[in-house]
Amino acid sequence: MSRDRMTSHTQTSLALLGSMIFLIGAVACSGDGDSPPSLPIASTGTPGAEEAVGERLFLETRFAQAFKVSLDNGGNINAPNIGDRVVDTVETLNAPIDPGPFKDLSMNCRACHLVDDVLDAPRGGMRAYADFARRSPLPARADGKTVAVRNSPPLVNAALDRPGGVLFHFDAEFHSMEELIAATFTGRNFGWLPGERTQAIAHIARVVRSDNGTGDLAKEFDGTPFNVLFSGTDASIPEEFQLTSEFRRTIGSATDQEVFDVVVKVVTAYVNGLLFSQTEDSGAPIRSPFDVFLESNGLPQSPNANEPPIDYSRRLLQLVKSRESAGTLQFVTSNPNRTNGQFQFHTQPFSFGAQELAGLKMFLTEPAALPAAPAELTIGKIGNCVACHAAPTFTDFKAHNTGTTQKEYDEIPGHGDGAFRNLAIPTLTTRTADDLPATEQHPVASERFRSVPAADTTLTDLGLWNVFANPDMPAPQDKIRNILCDDAQPCSASQGELLNRAIARFKTPGLRDLGHSEPFMHNGQFDTLGQIVDFYREVSDLQRTGGLRNGDHELGGIGLTAQDVAPLAAFLKALNEDYQ
Repeated sequence: MSRDRMTSHTQTSLALLGSMIFLIGAVACSGDGDSPPSLPIASTGTPGAEEAVGERLFLETRFAQAFKVSLDNGGNINAPNIGDRVVDTVETLNAPIDPGPFKDLSMNCRACHLVDDVLDAPRGGMRAYADFARRSPLPARADGKTVAVRNSPPLVNAALDRPGGVLFHFDAEFHSMEELIAATFTGRNFGWLPGERTQAIAHIARVVRSDNGTGDLAKEFDGTPFNVLFSGTDASIPEEFQLTSEFRRTIGSATDQEVFDVVVKVVTAYVNGLLFSQTEDSGAPIRSPFDVFLESNGLPQSPNANEPPIDYSRRLLQLVKSRESAGTLQFVTSNPNRTNGQFQFHTQPFSFGAQELAGLKMFLTEPAALPAAPAELTIGKIGNCVACHAAPTFTDFKAHNTGTTQKEYDEIPGHGDGAFRNLAIPTLTTRTADDLPATEQHPVASERFRSVPAADTTLTDLGLWNVFANPDMPAPQDKIRNILCDDAQPCSASQGELLNRAIARFKTPGLRDLGHSEPFMHNGQFDTLGQIVDFYREVSDLQRTGGLRNGDHELGGIGLTAQDVAPLAAFLKALNEDYQ
């Protein structure tokens, strides 16, 4: 797609996709003189076009419940200026950015998963498809909720392959990207209440059927109406948007559900393509100071065949130490991919020096045994981070209780130290549907264990506990059971025991581009990387003394001093990528 058709809110992601789409299309259409003539693109479609169409739908501002209300009150379906207050501004840790990029529109995916939308705004900057809020704002409805229960996770690298299959959201509620996207379009983030899924699907289908290509967003994508775009056969469709047969539907004769399903399918293709850490040719990560450091020193950037990430991380540590002892390590002082040697979109120096190296070694260093010995704690420099964040993806794709829920709960006015440890939590036999998240089957459930903590209440967020053994959420159960039954805690346990293990567990995030996703943790509790390191110093002591309810046993292996905070934070910052 040519840059002259891009606006600021689509420039980066479209640029990322454009080269890939055209490259794939060129390969698909090439041939020699002996080959049979190629079929017209309109007949075969352009491989990769689903990602371009998916981006348009990812940015679509008419799927929200607030826009349905506007239509019901006589609004124009192709003029989506309704002024939904929730997206008029961009919430930040300080004052909001006003106006936001979606002012006068309604909720959409990009409102919570920003990229370069507020790159140059005060308090703005580059994002990894994440927002700036501790908990993402919600459209106003009668339930009185104004924010989501959790921080918006980055979508960059969210679809990386992983052992045991994918799970999405902090509590592993969704076992596929399609399921996640379908639930988002029909869920509370878009203003729909539990029990309104059918209404949401009908509304989204109506928007797709009635789109005439005259809206501002449509014009950025060459103004093709959705019904024509999904046909995939019209000669008027630009080549980069000509869908292959897998992604086509005859919108005029399709049911609401069929229209909705194809929308979900192409948006899924777009989100699955947000692998910024992967090169288009080799799949190797190359765009952060850390990756350039590895490449410059001839160090392996990925595991060998059949080598587990933890073994690769241990091998990498030994190689780094060996070359450091030999005095052959080379530091990174500039970005080899830019003529000015800097990052393209953010202001940090593109460097990997002595401080980042010290942080890398801490990150990769493990204790001799669990918990760390007193002598190890005195010396420090033991991050034990690889227990959950092994390179090169920097996640084990599992779920852990790091103490975040306990810290937040105990700090609520009126609670105090020990409040979470003493909180009465239902067992498998006493838990009822009313204790669990609201669903289509139980739309008025209390959600008291998937709520924002508040003074004078026992509301909290127990993460995985809300999903495991929940009959309304059957799809992810086998995968979650495998997470709860790891090597340290085998699978002979009963469902009731596994439910106890699930208390306050949340998915392990990847650490690439962490510096583009603050505030951190599922509840947006920390503003800086240094605060995170300090937090792990605190909870590791709690775990060793038995003060952390259901705490992850690996926390006891962390041995860091106050002097270790800055180098470890510097290393984490060196995982920020240079987007292209």
